[in-house]
Amino acid sequence: MWMGKAICLSSCYTNKKVMYTKTLVIHPDDPSTDFLTPIYDNIFQATVVTGGVFKDELKQMIIYHDRVIMLGHGSPHGLFSVGMFRDDPGVVYPQRFNYAYAIDSTMVELLNQKESNVFIWCNADQFVNRHKLKGFYSGMFISEVSEAAYCGLRGTEQKQVDISNHYFAQILGEAINDPINQTYDYVLDNYGLLVEDNPVALYNHSRLYLAE
Repeated sequence: MWMGKAICLSSCYTNKKVMYTKTLVIHPDDPSTDFLTPIYDNIFQATVVTGGVFKDELKQMIIYHDRVIMLGHGSPHGLFSVGMFRDDPGVVYPQRFNYAYAIDSTMVELLNQKESNVFIWCNADQFVNRHKLKGFYSGMFISEVSEAAYCGLRGTEQKQVDISNHYFAQILGEAINDPINQTYDYVLDNYGLLVEDNPVALYNHSRLYLAE
Protein backbone atom coordinates (compact mmCIF):
# COMPACT_ATOMS: atom_id res chain seq x y z
CA MET A 1 0.00 0.00 0.00
CA TRP A 2 1.16 3.53 -0.74
CA MET A 3 1.28 5.88 2.22
CA GLY A 4 1.25 9.64 1.90
CA LYS A 5 -0.45 12.36 -0.06
CA ALA A 6 -1.84 10.63 -3.12
CA ILE A 7 -5.21 11.58 -4.52
CA CYS A 8 -7.13 9.65 -7.16
CA LEU A 9 -9.24 11.83 -9.45
CA SER A 10 -11.92 9.87 -11.28
CA SER A 11 -13.92 11.99 -13.70
CA CYS A 12 -15.47 11.27 -17.08
CA TYR A 13 -15.20 13.68 -20.01
CA THR A 14 -17.15 12.64 -23.10
CA ASN A 15 -15.78 15.44 -25.30
CA LYS A 16 -12.24 14.09 -25.13
CA LYS A 17 -10.70 10.88 -26.38
CA VAL A 18 -8.97 9.47 -23.31
CA MET A 19 -5.71 7.89 -24.45
CA TYR A 20 -4.32 6.81 -21.09
CA THR A 21 -5.94 4.59 -18.49
CA LYS A 22 -3.51 5.25 -15.62
CA THR A 23 -1.79 8.61 -15.19
CA LEU A 24 0.55 9.55 -12.36
CA VAL A 25 0.94 13.25 -11.63
CA ILE A 26 3.91 14.27 -9.49
CA HIS A 27 3.42 17.89 -8.43
CA PRO A 28 5.22 18.76 -5.18
CA ASP A 29 3.05 20.93 -2.96
CA ASP A 30 4.22 24.51 -3.51
CA PRO A 31 1.93 27.57 -3.68
CA SER A 32 4.18 29.16 -6.31
CA THR A 33 3.27 26.37 -8.78
CA ASP A 34 -0.44 26.08 -7.98
CA PHE A 35 -1.15 27.63 -11.38
CA LEU A 36 -0.18 24.27 -12.93
CA THR A 37 -3.10 22.33 -11.45
CA PRO A 38 -5.44 22.91 -14.46
CA ILE A 39 -3.04 20.73 -16.46
CA TYR A 40 -4.37 17.62 -14.72
CA ASP A 41 -7.83 18.66 -13.51
CA ASN A 42 -9.50 16.92 -16.47
CA ILE A 43 -7.47 13.72 -16.52
CA PHE A 44 -9.46 10.52 -16.21
CA GLN A 45 -8.46 8.55 -13.10
CA ALA A 46 -5.28 10.44 -12.29
CA THR A 47 -3.22 9.64 -9.22
CA VAL A 48 -1.94 13.00 -7.99
CA VAL A 49 1.03 12.89 -5.61
CA THR A 50 2.03 16.14 -3.91
CA GLY A 51 4.39 14.73 -1.28
CA GLY A 52 4.62 12.57 1.80
CA VAL A 53 5.93 9.39 0.16
CA PHE A 54 9.32 7.68 0.05
CA LYS A 55 11.22 7.45 -3.24
CA ASP A 56 10.77 3.69 -3.40
CA GLU A 57 7.01 4.21 -3.13
CA LEU A 58 7.19 6.78 -5.90
CA LYS A 59 9.10 4.30 -8.08
CA GLN A 60 6.39 1.70 -7.58
CA MET A 61 3.79 4.26 -8.65
CA ILE A 62 5.77 5.04 -11.79
CA ILE A 63 5.88 1.33 -12.67
CA TYR A 64 2.13 0.96 -12.20
CA HIS A 65 1.03 3.90 -14.34
CA ASP A 66 0.95 4.33 -18.12
CA ARG A 67 2.45 7.80 -18.13
CA VAL A 68 3.92 10.27 -15.66
CA ILE A 69 3.32 14.02 -15.57
CA MET A 70 5.96 15.90 -13.57
CA LEU A 71 5.37 19.54 -12.68
CA GLY A 72 6.99 22.19 -10.51
CA HIS A 73 10.38 23.79 -9.96
CA GLY A 74 13.54 22.00 -10.90
CA SER A 75 17.00 22.02 -12.43
CA PRO A 76 18.97 20.04 -15.04
CA HIS A 77 19.25 17.30 -12.40
CA GLY A 78 15.51 16.79 -11.91
CA LEU A 79 12.28 17.95 -10.29
CA PHE A 80 12.69 19.62 -6.90
CA SER A 81 10.90 17.98 -3.98
CA VAL A 82 10.59 21.33 -2.11
CA GLY A 83 10.78 19.26 1.06
CA MET A 84 7.67 17.23 0.26
CA PHE A 85 9.30 13.86 -0.54
CA ARG A 86 11.47 11.70 1.68
CA ASP A 87 14.51 9.55 1.05
CA ASP A 88 14.09 5.88 1.89
CA PRO A 89 15.51 4.79 5.25
CA GLY A 90 18.90 3.18 4.88
CA VAL A 91 19.36 4.16 1.22
CA VAL A 92 22.35 6.36 0.42
CA TYR A 93 21.90 8.65 -2.60
CA PRO A 94 24.60 10.73 -4.31
CA GLN A 95 24.69 14.08 -2.53
CA ARG A 96 23.04 16.12 -5.27
CA PHE A 97 20.22 13.56 -5.54
CA ASN A 98 19.13 13.59 -1.90
CA TYR A 99 15.90 14.93 -0.46
CA ALA A 100 16.16 17.97 -2.75
CA TYR A 101 14.71 16.00 -5.68
CA ALA A 102 11.47 14.10 -6.18
CA ILE A 103 12.55 13.05 -9.70
CA ASP A 104 16.23 12.47 -10.39
CA SER A 105 18.57 10.05 -12.17
CA THR A 106 17.45 7.17 -9.94
CA MET A 107 14.07 7.28 -11.73
CA VAL A 108 15.41 7.34 -15.29
CA GLU A 109 15.30 3.60 -15.98
CA LEU A 110 11.60 3.50 -15.09
CA LEU A 111 10.73 6.67 -17.00
CA ASN A 112 12.52 5.30 -20.06
CA GLN A 113 9.88 2.57 -20.30
CA LYS A 114 7.18 5.15 -21.09
CA GLU A 115 6.83 7.31 -24.18
CA SER A 116 4.23 9.95 -23.30
CA ASN A 117 5.56 11.58 -20.17
CA VAL A 118 5.32 15.32 -19.47
CA PHE A 119 8.26 17.18 -17.89
CA ILE A 120 7.48 20.80 -17.00
CA TRP A 121 10.10 22.49 -14.86
CA CYS A 122 13.00 24.87 -15.46
CA ASN A 123 15.69 23.23 -17.59
CA ALA A 124 13.88 19.91 -17.83
CA ASP A 125 15.22 19.71 -21.38
CA GLN A 126 18.72 19.02 -20.08
CA PHE A 127 17.43 16.19 -17.90
CA VAL A 128 15.34 14.68 -20.71
CA ASN A 129 18.04 14.96 -23.37
CA ARG A 130 20.82 13.67 -21.14
CA HIS A 131 18.86 10.54 -20.28
CA LYS A 132 17.22 10.13 -23.73
CA LEU A 133 13.69 10.20 -22.34
CA LYS A 134 10.54 10.64 -24.40
CA GLY A 135 7.60 12.98 -24.08
CA PHE A 136 6.65 16.67 -23.94
CA TYR A 137 9.06 18.87 -22.01
CA SER A 138 10.19 22.41 -21.32
CA GLY A 139 13.49 24.18 -21.26
CA MET A 140 13.93 27.17 -19.01
CA PHE A 141 10.35 28.18 -18.18
CA ILE A 142 9.68 31.61 -16.73
CA SER A 143 6.94 31.46 -14.09
CA GLU A 144 8.04 34.29 -11.77
CA VAL A 145 9.10 37.92 -12.23
CA SER A 146 12.51 37.19 -10.72
CA GLU A 147 13.07 34.45 -13.31
CA ALA A 148 12.14 36.89 -16.07
CA ALA A 149 14.77 39.34 -14.86
CA TYR A 150 17.34 36.53 -14.61
CA CYS A 151 16.59 35.57 -18.23
CA GLY A 152 17.06 39.14 -19.46
CA LEU A 153 13.42 40.25 -19.55
CA ARG A 154 13.87 43.20 -17.22
CA GLY A 155 10.79 45.30 -16.64
CA THR A 156 8.47 42.31 -16.86
CA GLU A 157 5.29 42.89 -14.86
CA GLN A 158 3.55 40.37 -12.62
CA LYS A 159 0.44 40.58 -14.79
CA GLN A 160 2.40 39.40 -17.83
CA VAL A 161 3.77 36.41 -15.90
CA ASP A 162 0.33 35.54 -14.54
CA ILE A 163 -1.28 35.64 -17.98
CA SER A 164 1.43 33.41 -19.41
CA ASN A 165 1.28 30.96 -16.50
CA HIS A 166 -2.46 30.53 -16.43
CA TYR A 167 -2.94 30.38 -20.19
CA PHE A 168 -0.19 27.78 -20.59
CA ALA A 169 -1.73 25.56 -17.92
CA GLN A 170 -5.21 25.97 -19.38
CA ILE A 171 -4.09 25.12 -22.91
CA LEU A 172 -2.03 22.10 -21.86
CA GLY A 173 -4.93 20.88 -19.74
CA GLU A 174 -7.29 21.07 -22.71
CA ALA A 175 -5.12 18.65 -24.70
CA ILE A 176 -3.62 16.50 -21.95
CA ASN A 177 -5.76 13.46 -22.78
CA ASP A 178 -4.75 13.44 -26.45
CA PRO A 179 -1.81 11.56 -28.02
CA ILE A 180 1.39 13.30 -26.96
CA ASN A 181 2.23 14.63 -30.45
CA GLN A 182 -1.23 16.19 -30.71
CA THR A 183 -0.87 17.67 -27.24
CA TYR A 184 2.41 19.25 -28.25
CA ASP A 185 1.00 20.70 -31.48
CA TYR A 186 -2.08 22.04 -29.69
CA VAL A 187 0.01 23.80 -27.05
CA LEU A 188 2.38 25.30 -29.62
CA ASP A 189 -0.48 26.60 -31.73
CA ASN A 190 -2.60 28.02 -28.93
CA TYR A 191 -0.03 29.17 -26.38
CA GLY A 192 1.65 30.74 -29.38
CA LEU A 193 -1.25 33.17 -29.68
CA LEU A 194 0.25 35.08 -26.74
CA VAL A 195 3.75 35.53 -28.06
CA GLU A 196 3.18 38.76 -30.00
CA ASP A 197 2.09 40.70 -26.92
CA ASN A 198 3.66 38.79 -24.04
CA PRO A 199 7.47 38.51 -23.83
CA VAL A 200 7.25 35.79 -21.16
CA ALA A 201 5.11 33.61 -23.40
CA LEU A 202 7.47 34.29 -26.31
CA TYR A 203 10.44 33.14 -24.23
CA ASN A 204 8.70 30.01 -22.93
CA HIS A 205 7.08 29.08 -26.25
CA SER A 206 10.48 28.81 -27.95
CA ARG A 207 11.57 26.34 -25.26
CA LEU A 208 8.88 23.68 -25.55
CA TYR A 209 9.96 20.35 -27.01
CA LEU A 210 8.77 16.90 -28.00
CA ALA A 211 10.87 13.73 -28.07
CA GLU A 212 9.22 10.68 -29.66
